[in-house]
Amino acid sequence: MPFTPFHMGPGTAIKAVCGRYFSLTVFGFAQVIMDIEPLMRMVRGDNILHGVTHTYLGAICIGALSALAGKPFCAFLLRFWNAGLGTKYLCWLRIQADIPWAPAIAGAFIGTFSHVLLDSMMHADMQPFAPFSSNNGLLDFLPLGFLHLLCVFLGVFGGFTIFLVWAWRKWSIDV
Repeated sequence: MPFTPFHMGPGTAIKAVCGRYFSLTVFGFAQVIMDIEPLMRMVRGDNILHGVTHTYLGAICIGALSALAGKPFCAFLLRFWNAGLGTKYLCWLRIQADIPWAPAIAGAFIGTFSHVLLDSMMHADMQPFAPFSSNNGLLDFLPLGFLHLLCVFLGVFGGFTIFLVWAWRKWSIDV
């Protein structure tokens, strides 16, 4: 994906399906960490942008780092978000700030593995199975425009579903 936000579409859909068993914030944290290497390579003007971090072995390492560092960092961000919603009119936007380990680990590893999977379909410089193979059998598996639309669709579907579940819970509690 050219930008990390496209990766959030599938993550939002996974959150809609898995609910409290998946941390979308840690998933997003993992997406940003994954794209640090290509960003640095772009700044340097390298020909190859996707190196070791965009392999499945790299995804394991970055997934572990994202779980360990992302859990406390994302919990801090969520507490900061909640603190900014002090007025009674914004309290409905508060979310649970504590992230249990299992959802953090799920968000981190699903985040890194899905990142490699999606990028494998569109970047010719990807070698997702390195160092065991330099082959990228998923390159052009889906047309680029379709891949982007699929990520956007999954994001809209996930966001809409999350909203419906939230509204249903709020309605059934208030009734």
